[in-house]
Amino acid sequence: MEFSRLYFWIIYLTAFALALIFTPLSIKIAVRTGAMDVPKDARRVHTHPIPRIGGMAIFIGVTAAVLLELVLKLYLMHKGQLVPMASLKLTGIITGGVLIYLLGLADDLKGLAPMVKLAGQVACAGVAYAFGIRLTFIQQLFGDVTFSGVICCILTILWIVAIVNTINLVDGVDGLAAGIVAIASLCIAYVAYNNGYYTACFAMLATAGGAMGFLPYNFYPAKTFMGDGGSLFLGFMIASISLIQPMKGTTVVAILIPGLVLALPIFDTLFAIFRRLVNRKPIMEADKGHIHHRLMKAGMGQRRTVLCMYGICGIMGIAAVLLSEERYVEMLGLCAVAVVYLAVVLTEKNKMLPSIRENKTKPDASGKANGGGNK
Repeated sequence: MEFSRLYFWIIYLTAFALALIFTPLSIKIAVRTGAMDVPKDARRVHTHPIPRIGGMAIFIGVTAAVLLELVLKLYLMHKGQLVPMASLKLTGIITGGVLIYLLGLADDLKGLAPMVKLAGQVACAGVAYAFGIRLTFIQQLFGDVTFSGVICCILTILWIVAIVNTINLVDGVDGLAAGIVAIASLCIAYVAYNNGYYTACFAMLATAGGAMGFLPYNFYPAKTFMGDGGSLFLGFMIASISLIQPMKGTTVVAILIPGLVLALPIFDTLFAIFRRLVNRKPIMEADKGHIHHRLMKAGMGQRRTVLCMYGICGIMGIAAVLLSEERYVEMLGLCAVAVVYLAVVLTEKNKMLPSIRENKTKPDASGKANGGGNK
């Protein structure tokens, strides 16, 4: 059924306004409770303590907007204009979103072991699966119902956990994660709207609104950080909402659309894992080899680094829209443009390939390091 365009604006503006209003409050709470991000290692790019529970405002804005959508769905169900499944999936997203936000908030306030965080993320993804959020095309690939159900469950949980950690890892520069989430959410919302999947469209607009309402306080120079509470929550929302009513229903395009939109942070995450394996470092160990760190090292500065990455994400978002419209030539052309820009970002002067292996140098008698290369 068709919805008035006013409904879409109401959902988006509800999330935007609440995030905008509650972000200053989260800053005051952080200052009073000591929930501050102190720059105690070289990996951090800020130089003074900054509040780190701004994700509270995003959570309030997005959750309120999705609850508003749920109320609308329940009203339409009561009038017999909507099937119950749409509301069931929204309930699962809200439930899982609340749980994963609390998990991230606990990590912001107390600090959690990596395996505890991972186990919590798996549990939250399991909640979403239990409410019908799943990779439906898997069931078309296997004839055995039980086997396909097991594979579908495993891959759905892996998808959600992977995207959650992708957004968490990209949250390393002022405004980067919030902006990428906003771009990705708007692109997926547009695809969902064009194909009549209004449940996903509404929820994605809510996610975009929450991220954009928070962004004025998070863009360089940031007054607050979203923390793990915000990044885990936003990653969960994108990953789960993109599976509500996927493009082409039962085909692999269900993954290609959000996969293309999030191609840059996904690549950055995979490249980070590969880089740490090559250098024989723990996969979970943070470093300064991410794309945004390389751009800043090249002298771009935080603001221009973020805008550059916004641009690449925007290109991939448009490519995803073209894919949904089966315009493959144009889509491949934009992907090629993005790859060229990415190659420029990753490589250094007079080099054809990006530096992956770290040079381990030892100081000589004068105290200066021997050898050259990147450090």
